[in-house]
Amino acid sequence: QVQLVESGGGLVQAGGSLRLSCAASGRTFSSYAMGWFRQAPGKEREFVAAINRNGGNTYYADSVKGRFTISRDNAKNTVYLQMNSLKPEDTAVYYCAAVYGSDYARPHIYEYDYWGQGTQVTVSS
Repeated sequence: QVQLVESGGGLVQAGGSLRLSCAASGRTFSSYAMGWFRQAPGKEREFVAAINRNGGNTYYADSVKGRFTISRDNAKNTVYLQMNSLKPEDTAVYYCAAVYGSDYARPHIYEYDYWGQGTQVTVSS
């Protein structure tokens, strides 16, 4: 089992940058593929980015490709989401998630077993 805690959210102007972090508990973080998802008010939760266990495979939603970068540091039990060129439509609560034992980046909500509590990102125009 793994527990996830996100941080790094906040208020930023359009065109700005933020880096989200997701710290995981436990000694087997490297056994989990990780993902970032987001949910805007009145909308369903959607996929943002994913990374496999060793960081060698990543996958992005088309809406963030070229602007966001997912990475991980297994020694620090942490996954990151670097967000550049932010747009007002990126405003949402951002969640990290974990799935055990996957060698591939997973883009579907139903594939994930563990979720963090979320961190708010607000992009002003």
